[in-house]
Amino acid sequence: MELQNFDQMLDMIPKGKGPRRVVLAGSDGENMLKGLFAAQEAGFAQPVLVGDRARTIAKLEELGLEREPYTMVDTQPGHNVAVAAIDVIRCGEGDILMRGNMLTRDFLLPIVNENTGLREANSIMSHISLASMPDYPKLLALADMAVIIRPDISKKRAIIRNTVKALSALGYERPKLAMLALIEKGTFHMQDTVEAQGLIFEHSRRPIADCELWGPISYDLIMSKDAARLKHYECEWCGGGFDGIIAPELTTANTLLKSWLIHAHSHVCGAVMGAQVPIALTSRSASEQETFLSVAFCAVLEQQYGRER
Repeated sequence: MELQNFDQMLDMIPKGKGPRRVVLAGSDGENMLKGLFAAQEAGFAQPVLVGDRARTIAKLEELGLEREPYTMVDTQPGHNVAVAAIDVIRCGEGDILMRGNMLTRDFLLPIVNENTGLREANSIMSHISLASMPDYPKLLALADMAVIIRPDISKKRAIIRNTVKALSALGYERPKLAMLALIEKGTFHMQDTVEAQGLIFEHSRRPIADCELWGPISYDLIMSKDAARLKHYECEWCGGGFDGIIAPELTTANTLLKSWLIHAHSHVCGAVMGAQVPIALTSRSASEQETFLSVAFCAVLEQQYGRER
């Protein structure tokens, strides 16, 4: 199964389970609130707002949402909002964690705390984006554009596994992943090409995850059959066959995703894998739709988490 658009992902949210309690850390962000309350209106989310009560209520009134049902957890000045949101999850009062109006660093550091955070034992957290682009025939995953700044080979293995786990929750069987690099051959002075080549060789002998893995491969070949033809590059998945891209490091992935948003007018969403619950994580400049879709993505992932418990 492959998803051609986000409507198909929305159809995967179980209708009989009831809304998921979405804990929003930093609850005075405009588009985060709009997207979360839109998810509530769609029937799959129940907002739990964590942050400054006065600022949150003022923002809700500004948006005309003050009469909608929600739970409010007020935080004291100087207290890390993410810690308060994590406490809600750890007490069993939330199903999905969501980054609101706060810095990514302040949000993630408490989550990865070994004693009080939410990271799964023996796991590495990473971010997976999904994009719907006008010129690509299906949803395309991209990792990691938010969590691991410069992954080594070990962390790239974890990124691959987390990406496959996310795509499997969406119904993909043996997703086809591309190891993005500048060129298609391992070259000693380009570490990303050497690491990609090493991972491909390792995967051929002992699979890293249940997927097809290809690389190193440049972006034009991933996206264009004609580029592959002109370069005499043999890969049947070029130009629309890949399900996901594994970027060499965070700056590349982050820039690529924002280019899709701004220049290709794509629709995207994002979630963090490797924690005890799905985590909706988008840019603070994310649109209402991106926030809404990220909550929906996590609602689908939450079903998979429930099966594994």
